[in-house]
Amino acid sequence: MEAFQVISGGVDMQIEFVWKHIREALVVPMVRLAVFLCLCMLLMDFVEKLYMAIVISFVKLCGRKPEKCYKWETIKEDVELGNSNYPMVLVQIPMYNEKEVYKLSIGATCSLSWPSDRIIIQILDDSTDSTIMELVQMECRIWESKGVNIKYEVRDNRDGYKAGALKEGMKHSYAMQCDYVVIFDADFQPEPDFLYQTIPFLVNNPEIGLVQARWTFVNAEECMMTRMQQMSLNYHFKVEQEVGSSTYAFFGFNGTAGVWRISALNEAGGWKDRTTVEDMDLSVRASLKGCKFLFLSSVKVKSELPSTLKAYRYQQHRWSCGPANLFRKMVMEIFTNKKVSLWTKLHVVYSFFFVRKIVIHINTFVFYCIVLPATVMVPEIVVPKWSCVYIPCIMTLLKAVGTPRSFHLLIFWVLFENTMSLHRTKSTIIGLLETSRVNEWIVTEKLGEALLKDKTGGTKVLKKYRFSIVDRIEMTELLVGFYLLYCGCYDVMYGKSYFFIFLYMQAITFFILAFGYIGTFVPKS
Repeated sequence: MEAFQVISGGVDMQIEFVWKHIREALVVPMVRLAVFLCLCMLLMDFVEKLYMAIVISFVKLCGRKPEKCYKWETIKEDVELGNSNYPMVLVQIPMYNEKEVYKLSIGATCSLSWPSDRIIIQILDDSTDSTIMELVQMECRIWESKGVNIKYEVRDNRDGYKAGALKEGMKHSYAMQCDYVVIFDADFQPEPDFLYQTIPFLVNNPEIGLVQARWTFVNAEECMMTRMQQMSLNYHFKVEQEVGSSTYAFFGFNGTAGVWRISALNEAGGWKDRTTVEDMDLSVRASLKGCKFLFLSSVKVKSELPSTLKAYRYQQHRWSCGPANLFRKMVMEIFTNKKVSLWTKLHVVYSFFFVRKIVIHINTFVFYCIVLPATVMVPEIVVPKWSCVYIPCIMTLLKAVGTPRSFHLLIFWVLFENTMSLHRTKSTIIGLLETSRVNEWIVTEKLGEALLKDKTGGTKVLKKYRFSIVDRIEMTELLVGFYLLYCGCYDVMYGKSYFFIFLYMQAITFFILAFGYIGTFVPKS
C-alpha cells in the first residue's frame, strides 16, 4: 500500500521514500558505529591523560628530582690529570640555509663553558645558497680566531637530510675521539652552563644513554598562533616527557637540545633516514637495547616557534607523518625484542605510539569535526553528554596545566587544535599507508633576529599577512568549514540544544585558517 502511494505520489515522494530507507538501513548504523569507535578512542585518550596527571602529581609532590634519583657530581679539574678529567664532547649543529639564525646558534654554542681542549663544535652545513655558506664559514673563522675548536663541514649531497648530515659528521676522526655528542638545531641557544648541568648525569650513570633538556621559546608572545603552540609544547615537555623519564625512563628524543652517549648511539645502530623522525627512530632503537633516558626540566634551551602558518603546517606534517610511519616500520621489531620487559613493550607500542601519535590526531578531527556535527542531522543517535562536554573539558584542563597563565585562551586553543587536527590526521594516514608525501622534508622557516629587531635596533611591529585570497585559499579547510556551518544552521532550525554555538565557532576557525589569516609576516626588505 505504501509503495503504491509512493509511486502515485510523484518524484518528490519517491525521493523521500528512497532516502528514508537508505537513512534507516545505512546512514544511521554507520553514524552509530562511528560514534562508538570515536568514544572508544576518546576513552583511550582520557585514560592516558588521567594516568599522566596522576604520575606527574606524584613526581612533583614527592620531589623526585633527577639529582635524587641518579648519581650527580660536578666535574672538576683534577690536580694531576688537569682538563683530561673532563670527557671529550662533540657539539653538532646541522644547518640548511639558516640565514637568520646561524649567528645566534653558533655564538651561543661557542660560548658554552667547558675546557676548550675538551670540546669540538661541528657545523654541518647542507646549505644550497653559496652566499649563506660563505657567511656561516666566515662566522666559524671568527670564533676559531678566538680560540674555539670549531669545524665547518659540508657534503656534496643532502641524502638523508638531517639524519644524513649527523651520520656523516660522526665519521670524522676527531668525532670518533669524543665520548658524548650534543645536538642543537640552528635556532637553539643553550645557556653557557648547559654541559655542566647535563654531562655529569651521563658520566656518573653508565645506564643513561640520553639526557634531554627542555625547550623554551623566544617568540611565544609574538602572536596568537605561537601562544597556542607554546601551550601544546609545554604540556609535552612538562608532563609527557617528565612522566616518561620518571616511570619507564623512555621518551622520544626531540632531535635537539639533547646529549647522547656516543657508545649508546652506535650500539643502537646510529642515525637512519628511513623516516622523517630520525630522532624518534634512534631513541626507540636505543631503548630496545636497554638504554635509559633522562629528561631535565630544569635545564632550558631557548628556541624559536614557527610564526607563519605555512611553516607550522610543514612542521606538523613531519611531526605527525613521521611517527605513524615509524610505528608501521617498528611495531613487530618492538614486540619481538628480548632485551626489554613486556610492560615496556606495551608502553612503547600502545601508549607512546598508538594513543599519542595516532589515536589522538585521528579522533580529534573525526569526532569533533565530522561525526559529532553529523549527529545533529541524525536525531536517532544521542551522544552522551560526558563524551562531548565533561571528558573534553577535563582533558583540556589537564593539558593546560603546563601553561597556567594562558588559561584565558583555552577556548581559542581548543578550536585551533581541532582545526590543525585536519592536517595531522592527513599526515598520520599518509605515514601509516606510506604514500607519496611520507618522506617529505621541508626545513621549518626561522626568522631569528629579523623577528625581534628592526634596522634601528628597536622592537619590530609585527604585521599581519598581505595576500591574494585566490592564491592562498585552502580548499580542505574551506569545505570542512562549510560543513560545520551547515550543521550549525541545521541545529538552529531543528535542534533542541545550543550545540550550534560550538559549530559556528569551529567553522569560523576553519575559515580563518583556510584563508591563511593567522600568524605574522616580517618584510624581507
